Amino acid sequence: MHVDLNCDLGESFGAYTIGMDEVVIPHISSANIACGWHAGDPLVMQKTVAIATAAGVSLGAHPGHNDLMGFGRRTIRVTPAEAKACIQYQVGALMAFAQAAGTKLHHVKPHGALYNQAAVDMDLALALCRGVYEIDHDLAFLGLAGSRMIDAARQIGMPYASEVFADRAYLDDGTLMPRSQPGSVLHDEQLAIRRTLQMVTEGTVQAASGKTIAIQADSICVHGDNPSALEFVKNIRAALEAEGVEIRSF
Repeated sequence: MHVDLNCDLGESFGAYTIGMDEVVIPHISSANIACGWHAGDPLVMQKTVAIATAAGVSLGAHPGHNDLMGFGRRTIRVTPAEAKACIQYQVGALMAFAQAAGTKLHHVKPHGALYNQAAVDMDLALALCRGVYEIDHDLAFLGLAGSRMIDAARQIGMPYASEVFADRAYLDDGTLMPRSQPGSVLHDEQLAIRRTLQMVTEGTVQAASGKTIAIQADSICVHGDNPSALEFVKNIRAALEAEGVEIRSF
């Protein structure tokens, strides 16, 4: 049994430092690197690609809405044509840095509000997947388990992986509980670890209502943007490996 550990990285920009990329990267197997719209800038993108490549971590583009002020978490309505062009623009930028470093991109994972919108909007999900597929047929699409993104990737015939979240609450339909609602983010580390082990080894998770729902865990999203979160990354990896689960890129 194996699973991927992914983390959203490269979110610093200009004079602002966000996250603890250099100390998190050794503990994960895939890096989702911001592409300059919701976070990141060219120098940060270049540096994050170099650090992840040196650590043998798979490179992923993490495109979002053009919303630096809102960190890409505010809903912006875009047409499928706009969404497709926007994702190609951002993926192309990170791809250039990967090629300059002598490597290539492995996957694409939308960010924030764009991710949540595409999880339930098939037209948007198809536009994003087509945008990625047209760039490189081998690029995998990383999307929320059981969502429209997975349906779209499967329909197009491109590589894909189903993502679960270690520290987020789920609704009965398998979507993430909005961050605006109390209890959407889990702060009990041991509970989060137990839930993650259940998702990986049993293929189920308890929704916020208490209902047990089926879930496919190809990749686990972890956050390491502060010292306590970094310890969580270490502990969740240790717990998985203790159960015989190999950590490797999907």
